[in-house]
Amino acid sequence: MVNFTVDQIRGLMDKVANIRNMSVIAHVDHGKSTLTDSLVAKAGIISSAKAGETRFTDTRQDEQDRCITIKSTAISMYFELNEDQMEDIADKSNGNGFLINLIDSPGHVDFSSEVTAALRVTDGALVVVDTVSGVSVQTETVLRQALTELIKPVVMINKVDRALLELQLPQEDLYQTFCRVVENVNVSIATYQDENAMGNLLVSPELGTVAFGSGLHAWGFTLRQFATRYAKRMGSDRNKMMAKLWGDKFFNQATKKWSSKTTDATGKHSDRGFNMFVLDPIYKIFATTMNGRKDEALALVDKLDIVLTSEERDLVDKALLKVIMRKFLPAAEALMEMICIHLPSPVKAQAYRCGGLYEGPQDDECAMGIRKCDPSAPLMLYVSKMVPTSDKGRFYAFGRVFSGTVRSGQKVRIQGPNYVPGSKSDLFIKSIQRTILMMGRYIESIEDCPAGNIIGLVGVDQYLLKSGTLTTSETAHNLKVMKFSVSPVVQIAVDVKNQQDLPKLIEGLKRLSKSDPCVLCFTSESGEHIVAGAGELHLEICLKDLEEDHAQVPIKQSDPVVPYRETVQTVSSVAALSKSPNKHNRIHMTAEPLQDELTLLIEEGKITPRDEFKERARRLAEDFGWDVNDARKIWAFAPEGSNGSNLLVDMTKGVQYLNEIKDSCVSGLQGSCREGPCTEEEMRGCRFNIMDVTLHADSIHRGAGQIMPTMRRAIYGSMLLAKPGLQEPIYLVEIQCPENAMGGIYGVLTRRRGHVFEEAQRPGTPLYNIKAYLPVAESFGFTADLRSNTGGQAFPQSVFDHWQLMNGEANDPKGKLYETVKTVRKRKGLPEEVPGLDRYIDKL
Repeated sequence: MVNFTVDQIRGLMDKVANIRNMSVIAHVDHGKSTLTDSLVAKAGIISSAKAGETRFTDTRQDEQDRCITIKSTAISMYFELNEDQMEDIADKSNGNGFLINLIDSPGHVDFSSEVTAALRVTDGALVVVDTVSGVSVQTETVLRQALTELIKPVVMINKVDRALLELQLPQEDLYQTFCRVVENVNVSIATYQDENAMGNLLVSPELGTVAFGSGLHAWGFTLRQFATRYAKRMGSDRNKMMAKLWGDKFFNQATKKWSSKTTDATGKHSDRGFNMFVLDPIYKIFATTMNGRKDEALALVDKLDIVLTSEERDLVDKALLKVIMRKFLPAAEALMEMICIHLPSPVKAQAYRCGGLYEGPQDDECAMGIRKCDPSAPLMLYVSKMVPTSDKGRFYAFGRVFSGTVRSGQKVRIQGPNYVPGSKSDLFIKSIQRTILMMGRYIESIEDCPAGNIIGLVGVDQYLLKSGTLTTSETAHNLKVMKFSVSPVVQIAVDVKNQQDLPKLIEGLKRLSKSDPCVLCFTSESGEHIVAGAGELHLEICLKDLEEDHAQVPIKQSDPVVPYRETVQTVSSVAALSKSPNKHNRIHMTAEPLQDELTLLIEEGKITPRDEFKERARRLAEDFGWDVNDARKIWAFAPEGSNGSNLLVDMTKGVQYLNEIKDSCVSGLQGSCREGPCTEEEMRGCRFNIMDVTLHADSIHRGAGQIMPTMRRAIYGSMLLAKPGLQEPIYLVEIQCPENAMGGIYGVLTRRRGHVFEEAQRPGTPLYNIKAYLPVAESFGFTADLRSNTGGQAFPQSVFDHWQLMNGEANDPKGKLYETVKTVRKRKGLPEEVPGLDRYIDKL
């Protein structure tokens, strides 16, 4: 029976100090949804016996079938803490009722855009780590995302039952395994944390920020719970006891004294505090129930004051173990305690998150409202994603109120990501129809929602594509757009089987791009409808949704397509000369490649066109060896709107009228950089130098119509003179496997142009961790191929890592590059051969 009402939740929404907004994040299959069940069961939404099997937050049928989370799901729960627990909450609270807004997010790397959307609207994160697998590639990725968004992590080391039942680790080995996991998590946190904003975020069991347990069996504990028990019995202080239960603290039973060594002065042996006081009772319960010593187990149960019903006493083996452990150490109690005590309330978190959230000045009324989490300030609400409703084609806008109060029927300004303060672009002024609470599979209507809470909105979905800012202030700037750790590098062309269904497909594609934060839907030059996703599984799910939900028509699909980037490999051998159509103007240009580090800095937004030009020039000169005068005369970055990493540099001396044609030159560059000369793909990492310009004295002869096509031809000509090349996207693949499967992995990777760059054994397990680079173009069917070659023993995780230059020359018929260029041109319906230099360059 649900032990709270919607009115109770609405009442708690006003007590901001008692709210905890948190996400559950982890690598795929580390047990997030299973663990979330324990909290859902404690809130009374599902029965405690079903916790761990129901996976309540996996709301879609395909999530239940595949046993992985695909979409992040939000649920609000009400809990009450006892007096003892309230003592440890550092910040001032308002009563002992707490509202936990929990978002269960996917672990598969293809859906990590869902994790970003979940993290934006929360302040804390529960990082789940598998005891056996340890910190994996996606654990690091989600931790990095969380710390970039200034979100405080706490850790749950899950699947401890596997270490006890499958690996049967001795106590000391299990302790060392725990130490290793905590250490690895802290390495990631130390790398990405911002100590100035949030202080030290490193986690540790003796601080109570690490819990241990088993989500499937619904048991778990923090050292605080054991310390509370023993402190009462031994008559000592709980916090002192907690410190003794972790690390090199040893207890001698004969002398009843603690020391930091395993043997005391008399040579008597002491046991590690953690093993003796924490692991010992757990090991005893496991040993007695699983080895047929039921009488001993039940005697132990009575000694530990665990109350079992007569039916439960009749259970045997695993079923009995599950019941005993669930009653002895309920996972929900440990998690709830850790979340309420150690994760920040919105009022605390928004004070340090405001700078990273709000684009405008940090002293205007909106920024002040966000910093104070003020329900009476102007409304600032960020919509992080769209959730499809049961009503076909409509969506709930899911987001977080950072300041002000949102109400049903309220008129708001809906500002899309491209809104510019003071303009009317990407701006709508509309009313909100309803405000709703997201409760996993269900929704509940509420009248209004104050700052610091997570909310669903009805009636604004037509005006937003994926995300945006809702406000009541006319001077408000936007809340910053989210940065995703994956990019849509795999594309597929879709078409309808019956042509009369085409309008339904186009409508379906619009809805699909709304429903997923990372998917891109667009029409290519050749008129194909393209869906781009982060990987094979992501695309498979998107196409299934498109066919069954959004378009509801039969769809046929082509083979997956990979986008490339055009670049140059050397400096142009001579300057390319291009004359304008009226033959009165000439542009001399060379092309050269940018350094990889510089290209990355531009793409990450660390060097931008908006930087102060002298400062930027100094940095380019010091770090990348540019001439300071050239660096000061960067005319443009291209293409616009996507952190374009192609630069146009003016290297001319004393040319008359040059400034008058600057805009036309930049426009010509922007168009050219979207379509290179070899494959009509976007350019990346090219620097174009204008060496000399000859212009007609009369301005009528040097208008945009004369300069833009000349510029375009000069760019293409200089590229063809600088050995044009292609960059292909590369996945970082992490594979876990036993030693006997490694030969099969190397074979598959070699066949697919992949290479291994790191191989390490997981300490304490028979598994190996292999890291490799694999071209995205070769990754289709990779998972199936790997499984068939290793007898299903290898588990790969692929995430887009970088762009890599392909070997060879575009005009060498023997190379892979020539083949690729030919294939892409054929797919786009272009002539097979790359146009020659004579098309772009005028002979003197």
